[in-house]
Amino acid sequence: MQTRTKVVVGTGIVAILATAAVVGSNGTRTPGIDARIEDVGRRNLVETVTASGNVRARRKVDISSDISARVTQLLVEEGADVVQGQILLRLDPTRFQASLSRNQAALLQARAQVAQARANYLQAERDAQRLTDLRARDSLLVSRQDLENAQTQYEVQRSLLESAEYGVNQSEAALEEAQDNLAKTIIRAPMAGRVTRLNVEQGETVIVGTMNNPGSLVLTVSDLSVMEVVLEVDETDVPNIQLGDSATVDLDAFPNREFAGLVTEIGNSAIRSPSTVAGTGQTPTIDFEVVVTLQDPDVELRPDLSATADLVTATRDGALSIPIIALTVRELSEDSAAAAGASVASEAASSADGEPEDAPVEVEGVYVVRDGIAAFTPVDVGIAGQEYFEVLSGLADGDTVVSGPYQIVRTLSDGSRIRPADPDEDSSRPESSS
Repeated sequence: MQTRTKVVVGTGIVAILATAAVVGSNGTRTPGIDARIEDVGRRNLVETVTASGNVRARRKVDISSDISARVTQLLVEEGADVVQGQILLRLDPTRFQASLSRNQAALLQARAQVAQARANYLQAERDAQRLTDLRARDSLLVSRQDLENAQTQYEVQRSLLESAEYGVNQSEAALEEAQDNLAKTIIRAPMAGRVTRLNVEQGETVIVGTMNNPGSLVLTVSDLSVMEVVLEVDETDVPNIQLGDSATVDLDAFPNREFAGLVTEIGNSAIRSPSTVAGTGQTPTIDFEVVVTLQDPDVELRPDLSATADLVTATRDGALSIPIIALTVRELSEDSAAAAGASVASEAASSADGEPEDAPVEVEGVYVVRDGIAAFTPVDVGIAGQEYFEVLSGLADGDTVVSGPYQIVRTLSDGSRIRPADPDEDSSRPESSS
């Protein structure tokens, strides 16, 4: 026999033997569905709410100008530390100094008018008194008309004196206003802190805001001793958050650090009101502002840094738990659900709507494996950790449940035979997510 013929025959025999071995192996393998199984056990669970936001200083002051004028001196730079009362910049005072001088002159004029009015008043008073005395001695010396004219002149001069005195008060108020406007040409730091934003340069003109035109934001001074993270939290998560809840904050600027914090504020209204987007055709996203105060960060933080926070809303020590992926939903008859102890059955009663009394209801549960057979068991769950649900009722320590893959749990039915999957083999398969 030639060598080539021997090789062909040998290869054929090996192939036949390999095929027979595979067929024999499949014939002896236990029938069933490959699935992961896991024992129900006790674990420490932590429920969190994750949200993103930005860092800010707890206290900051946005400084705007109360007058419109040109910046003549800029005495600080962005990032500079300042103390309370320190001069930050000066505005052109020329116009306001002229106004002050004008009002000072107006005040002097008003006081001179008061002096003149007082002299006229005193003269009118003496004239009226003299005529009154003469008429009292002899009515023929002074006619009644002359006496009445003198008394009228006296009343007029008294009123003119009061008017002049009011004019002095008005001039004094105008002078105070001019002095105040002149003082506003010097902008000082309202508190100690750092200049975190500077929006003007020397030579620019700052303007005063009006109802329809916002004024110039000159600069911002922030107290960086206490830093906060302002988060946007979805409306479905807000009821779970309480003041004082702990939080772990990750900052994009410091990827290898975690910062501890506490929830110190929870918004009472949505960040963006639904009415503001009602006419845009967009579905409004209802988010609430939650503020986390950072606890003694060991690095210097800057406002506006991006942050992601995990807010701890509940913890359970030694809680009976199941994998999150093991929980599924099945339709059971109302009577079956009630008999199994599922609390949702009573909440889903629909006989009042004219449907059959034993209408199907959706019940949450898991597939418990006993003697290799899966059986749906309703459960009540509590908080959700990262990978496990807390079990309130329906299972006991030592029970075994089907824990994946998700597609298997989703399509499994009562009475299915379960064949435990090789963890190494199963981990290499893609798994669907809910």
